[in-house]
Amino acid sequence: MRIVVRAMPVVLRLERPPAARTPTLEAAARAALALCLDPRAAPDDEWHDAVTTWVDARIRKIARRARGAHWAAVQELPGVTVTVGDAEARALLPGPVDDVPHTVARLQIGGTDLPDDDPGPLPPGVPVIWVNGALGMTVGKAAAQVGHASRLDAAARALTTVPPYAVRTAGREHWAQLCRAVQRGEAVAVRDAGFTEVAPGTITAITTPD
Repeated sequence: MRIVVRAMPVVLRLERPPAARTPTLEAAARAALALCLDPRAAPDDEWHDAVTTWVDARIRKIARRARGAHWAAVQELPGVTVTVGDAEARALLPGPVDDVPHTVARLQIGGTDLPDDDPGPLPPGVPVIWVNGALGMTVGKAAAQVGHASRLDAAARALTTVPPYAVRTAGREHWAQLCRAVQRGEAVAVRDAGFTEVAPGTITAITTPD
């Protein structure tokens, strides 16, 4: 029997010049969860079967990039767009990875990167998705990981709305502290399946509640 691999495409708007790395990742994290919590994903509504089938299998995400007319075309597909500052990301309805719409298939995956930026101090009272800085992930890979992180955090805390997630990069010492928080049940970790860039089981992102 053929196994159907499903994924949620997350499209990053990267114009020339592109938005900064941090707000782009924050938009991706929020968009991925916003699609899952959208009323159209509720039982008996139009997105329910696609979202449920994807969640029950593996919450795989694939980040792509678009600009100009290609970005405008992506807006016509079922999904949710989130804006953070001047950054935008659109999460699309999950489906088989070998049967994506042509509008999505023509968008590039590899080479999606943005330089590190200085996002400033954390806003108070918001959940933070910490990215493992030691891994040197591209922005495309990191976008998929923060999308996983928001979904896992929402499941762990039974969230019904999308929090204003902040995204930050953790250095080695802070990352070690975060891993200990995961062991104590105080934070939620993303362990990557290892399809790209990192080894299977690598912890790529950790979410703290505030």
